[in-house]
Amino acid sequence: MASVYKQERWSLDDLYPGFDSDEVTQALKDLEQKITDFESNRDELEGIASEQFIKVLNAYEDITRLINRLMYFAHLSFAADTQDQKAQSFLARGQQLAAQAENRTLFFKLWWKSLDDDAADSLLDASGDYRYWLEALRLQKPYTLTEPEEKIINLKDVNGPAALITLYDAITNRYVFHLEVDGEVKELTRGELMVYVRSADPEHRAAAYQEQLRVYADDAPILGQMYQYIVRDWRSEGVDLRGYASPIALRNLNNDIPDEVVDTLLNVCKDNASLFQRYFALKAKWLGVDKLRRYDVYAPVVETAKTYDYQQGADMVLDSYRAFDPHVADLAEEILKARHVDSEVRKGKRGGAFCATAGPDLAPWVLINYQGRPDSVATLAHELGHGVHSLLAADHTALTQKSNLPLAETASTFGEMLLVDHMLAVDPDPEVQRDLLFQQMDDAYATIMRQAYFALFERAAHEKIKTGASVDELCDLYRENLEEQFGDSLDLSEDFRYEWVAIPHIYHTPFYVYAYAFGQLLVLSLYQQYQQEGDSFKPRYLDILKAGGSKAPMQILDDAGVDIRSEAFWQGGFNVLKDALDALEAIDIPA
Repeated sequence: MASVYKQERWSLDDLYPGFDSDEVTQALKDLEQKITDFESNRDELEGIASEQFIKVLNAYEDITRLINRLMYFAHLSFAADTQDQKAQSFLARGQQLAAQAENRTLFFKLWWKSLDDDAADSLLDASGDYRYWLEALRLQKPYTLTEPEEKIINLKDVNGPAALITLYDAITNRYVFHLEVDGEVKELTRGELMVYVRSADPEHRAAAYQEQLRVYADDAPILGQMYQYIVRDWRSEGVDLRGYASPIALRNLNNDIPDEVVDTLLNVCKDNASLFQRYFALKAKWLGVDKLRRYDVYAPVVETAKTYDYQQGADMVLDSYRAFDPHVADLAEEILKARHVDSEVRKGKRGGAFCATAGPDLAPWVLINYQGRPDSVATLAHELGHGVHSLLAADHTALTQKSNLPLAETASTFGEMLLVDHMLAVDPDPEVQRDLLFQQMDDAYATIMRQAYFALFERAAHEKIKTGASVDELCDLYRENLEEQFGDSLDLSEDFRYEWVAIPHIYHTPFYVYAYAFGQLLVLSLYQQYQQEGDSFKPRYLDILKAGGSKAPMQILDDAGVDIRSEAFWQGGFNVLKDALDALEAIDIPA
């Protein structure tokens, strides 16, 4: 009998039953005891034997698992209802607690980074699955400060950038948007509003964007100031205190990707901006207009109103996964059966979508705002792909399960592509087929070019803010970024100069966004290999996912025969898109 999946709020019972529960009280007591016990190792580290070193690592991992459980309970509770004052308070308390725990255990990381290479190599040889986590720590050795300075920074982060990010989320997730549809003014969340940017009605598309940008523009002076403070803090700590070469270099080292590889990726993206400009010109012809407006970028080329209820959407995702590999489908189903998916649309809930892995012993949690359209099904496939990635890597420690950011989008994007191919195969409706092909190009734009230009904006904005740029000047900078990205392929209205304050990633995790372009172009190459090689490809792909964060991303990709150092590799991903665009241009446009 097929499983039944309801569109509902997730259950966090596998973490804790409530903020004031006995389980939370006991967890806090256990955490205090574990940290106290760990602190007793401070004077025993010099000349430590391998056996004792492993015991210390095990104790550190135990603390990490418990902090993760508490912090994910806090973050997921807040995401489910950003207006819940208990959730806000518990999150703030948790952030303070995590900073204190980090400070009390900090001596271990600092000691490890300070070791000479011979002593470190001897312990690395005995460290088992912890090895890469330890190697990655030593990459930060040149940028590490003294213990008192590191402690001050940890406490500063809680009441500085972390507090600003929480305020940004609380402010923007309480926004209410109004849109007139069929003579009725609807009151919508951001997720509900953005459904209309893919509407077949051009007036709805324009009105939806205009309403979103109006609301964010009203608060742009405040949201922009928040961003300025986050950026100044990022530079003050990373460049001025730690000595990184540039603001983006912090993210690159955390990702363990050389600066020159990221530069190559972004340069190749810029060189291929004309590919999507050509696509937008084609789309204008299909829509029967001389030129697209920016409002029309995601316009459907056919008026299909096809929707899928949540059960249908979940079944399609699982069917597409199962056709690739039954075990992959079983892992995705594990997340659904655990009731770890929050798919409802409701006020106060965080917008967008994400997947959160709290530990190797727990099925991940997925947040989406399911609207029933094909893009909602694709989002479900994407986020469940993240979950599958985590579960395939669950044999690793809590310190090595999660993949580095550049590989974090591999399973999710691959899962989306599996879904689209499945939908193309099972639904013969030519309008649906055409819609999916255009949607693939729309999604490629949104995941590659849009994200790459976000990263380019961030890089420029960090430099502008260094010299005292105002919020208005940042808006001007963002408009220039859009003009370069789109060229003369569409009409760009003035209201889009405020769009950057509506991009949560640049607030939450500076320079996160290039990981999307990295992941999509990587997956285009991998998916092409899958289509060419069939079943023989699968073990190599699954090995990438199973590695999690237990190896350097360059090593994982080298093992898979992927060379991300060359422009030719990244250009190969764009060549796949060029072939898809050629195929679309060969379709006769209806009169």
